[in-house]
Amino acid sequence: MTHSYVRFVTPEFDADSGRRRGVFQTVAELVESNELAGYELHELQALRKWFAEHLDAPDRFSRSQRSGASPKAICWFKSRATAHIGRMHAMCRILSEHGIRAEMIICARPGYVVFEDDHQVAAVPFAETTT
Repeated sequence: MTHSYVRFVTPEFDADSGRRRGVFQTVAELVESNELAGYELHELQALRKWFAEHLDAPDRFSRSQRSGASPKAICWFKSRATAHIGRMHAMCRILSEHGIRAEMIICARPGYVVFEDDHQVAAVPFAETTT
């Protein structure tokens, strides 16, 4: 059975992974910017709380087991994680209302998987992985 993986990104690049920045990082910066209306802040805080309760933080971001290895892995939702993906669309809507473009990308081969749970994988991208 072939699985597909979903990632939500912005045009900016992340210094650690060298790939497009994920929506979670961008949302965190927007929350800290104090540019949100009260209702937007409330919605984003509720979404972030839901993710904190329903999505484990990967315990690994590198292929290497050695201490201090470069964190090159990026996270992808499994396509069957529909509750998570739906909430990501809500985050993207708020980003869009603030002029921040976010898009959903889908791939079948996210890279070398270094972490996996029921909802996501963290993978060091293959050279050809679109991110």
